Amino acid sequence: MKIFIGYDPRDHDAYRVAEQSIRENTKADVDIIPLKDWELRKKGIYWRPYRVEESGQMWDERDGKPFSTQFSFTRFAVPLLEDYGNEWVLFIDADMMFRADIEDLFALADDKYAVMCVKHNQKPTELMKMDGVLQTKYARKNWSSVMLMKPSKCRGLTPYALNNWDGSSLHGLHFIEGDDLIGELPATWNFLAGYDDPSKNPKNVHFTLGTPDMQLFNAPPTPWDGEWWDCLDRAKKGVFDAPKTSIRD
Repeated sequence: MKIFIGYDPRDHDAYRVAEQSIRENTKADVDIIPLKDWELRKKGIYWRPYRVEESGQMWDERDGKPFSTQFSFTRFAVPLLEDYGNEWVLFIDADMMFRADIEDLFALADDKYAVMCVKHNQKPTELMKMDGVLQTKYARKNWSSVMLMKPSKCRGLTPYALNNWDGSSLHGLHFIEGDDLIGELPATWNFLAGYDDPSKNPKNVHFTLGTPDMQLFNAPPTPWDGEWWDCLDRAKKGVFDAPKTSIRD
């Protein structure tokens, strides 16, 4: 199973928790790849321009809108990296913590779809999130934060689309030829902490408003903060640290 995790140097600890939690909860072989902006640029796949304010807020220079992390757009390079192959792969944001076997998520893959995701109806009201970045609003918010993808059916994600389309079109999965090719995953696989019913038993907690280490900024506390800190502590012991290399040649 191949899993791409969005990577931003500012969120290194979040990445470590995501990777650690995946490995701790499965006996299956997993190939986990941190998806790094600068490596994609070096490979010539990604050249989308952006600027950064003194506050750290990033602005895309294609659509002129703010975005939160270095993997806001790089996630859409996954089918290119897979050369539009037929094997299902997974993309996840870094700010996640798995509490169930990732193999059970891959078992849900259905070849009649191009992408499978949790179809949230999220309408955020807060203006800021994470470590003080702007909260953005668009249709199908957070659908692209967990994507089971069949690259051969995502050929609409061309280099041109990746580097030129506006963020709303990409995150809205408009590169797929028809909504009937977008399959639905159970909500527990992309549980939005701070939005979804906390009485549910999430298989994957998504700290979409900010991981617990961001609470000095704007991130609200959640019932899973203790688990996150414990997982980070285990990761820091070096059992499953981030690999030195990521994108494969």
